[in-house]
Amino acid sequence: MELTNIPEAFTLPLRISLISCLIDGQKTFNEIKEITKATDGNISVQLSKLQKWGYINSEKRAVNKYSQTIYSITQFGLDKLEEYVVLLEGIVRGTTPKAT
Repeated sequence: MELTNIPEAFTLPLRISLISCLIDGQKTFNEIKEITKATDGNISVQLSKLQKWGYINSEKRAVNKYSQTIYSITQFGLDKLEEYVVLLEGIVRGTTPKAT
């Protein structure tokens, strides 16, 4: 990953928060909402985009007669997040070439 081609998944703080909160395991929509403090609409739109791009998966489960959606990060999402973190570390350390 280069500074000039950061994936769209990492261009909004909420998207980064959504991906990051899934690193330690699956989360329900309500758990994600509690972690991010974002509105239902914003979370829903951004989760849909991240799923469309392959960064996360969702699975619907029946819990006490209700449908519950569980979200998890994909291996692709984890790999891209790691690349992004390496890029940021390089910027902080001054080892990432600057865009011209």
